[in-house]
Amino acid sequence: MIREDLYLGLMSGTSLDGVDAVLADFSGGQCRILSHAHLDFEASQRAELLALTAPGPDETERAARQANVLSRIYALAVERCLTGRPAGSVRAIGCHGQTIRHRPEQGYTVQIGNAALLAELTGIDVVADFRSRDIAAGGQGAPLVPAFHAAIFGVSGQARAVVNIGGIANVSLLLPGAPVLGFDTGPGNGLMDLWASRHLGQAYDAGGAWASSGRPVPGLLERFLAEPFFARAAPKSTGRELFNLDWLLGHPVANAVPADVQASLRDLTVESIARAIETSPTRIESVVVCGGGALNTGLMQGLVDRLPACGVQSSAMLGVNPDCVEAAAFAWLARQAVLGLPGNLPAVTGARGPRILGAIHRA
Repeated sequence: MIREDLYLGLMSGTSLDGVDAVLADFSGGQCRILSHAHLDFEASQRAELLALTAPGPDETERAARQANVLSRIYALAVERCLTGRPAGSVRAIGCHGQTIRHRPEQGYTVQIGNAALLAELTGIDVVADFRSRDIAAGGQGAPLVPAFHAAIFGVSGQARAVVNIGGIANVSLLLPGAPVLGFDTGPGNGLMDLWASRHLGQAYDAGGAWASSGRPVPGLLERFLAEPFFARAAPKSTGRELFNLDWLLGHPVANAVPADVQASLRDLTVESIARAIETSPTRIESVVVCGGGALNTGLMQGLVDRLPACGVQSSAMLGVNPDCVEAAAFAWLARQAVLGLPGNLPAVTGARGPRILGAIHRA
């Protein structure tokens, strides 16, 4: 009988919707998700985390306070995910932390979350700060999920794209007989969420219904796509430092019907993902979508219409909850660190070579 090989993954992404926790069993060389827990952020915390993504007063103390608050939420998510299992049965927690800055071109990235406190609260070793080591080796520090995508979604002999749509979207290109490729494609849900918050007072556009009620503003998509990031060659990554409300308001949206702007933002996410997939040197036969964007009906339909020959489907159709994939990836990255194995892919991030990612905080 194969003994369980248990790791926990924690993910709170740029969408700022809350924390996803996954308990994964890697015994037998597979990733089997045993349990999943989600905790929403309160509106006040979401606002503070969003404020920390831009320069402001007393940032150091505010960030430290939020790191402690986050760690207590993480600990609660861990407790719920354990579902009665003893903490000692889990080898380690992989904690991504909350990104408040991502500036690889300046040699740094910042994900807050007090890993030492989390280890103290849970009694489990915590692996955190995954991105810094890749950046130190000249990489982008992102995306880090393509190796995991290849492990769970790769199909022998098939060219497949895996698209993760969180606040920022990224794509992994799994090509037969070739290294895994991957990069950030641009905005995922992030700009749509900001616009929905501004005009609906809601954290997001549920199911994409509001966007579907509008009509894209003529010429606005082309203006969006003139952003130089979209024309840059990979490796590349991005975040709220670029795609934020100021970026959006720098375009002619003030006098447009808000629902029409939302429809244009949906089309931006669809088109930027589609163009990224079309850069593949091998024709993509299937597209698997995970992350919160997989739950946006309008966005998914847009991808189906834009990529009619690619068989676009949610990861749920393959038996993997789209909300679990990123958290499971950080469970896998924690396992790599504990085993002393590399977690990055230099062809994806641009790092000088494979690196063991993350700092381990012993319980």
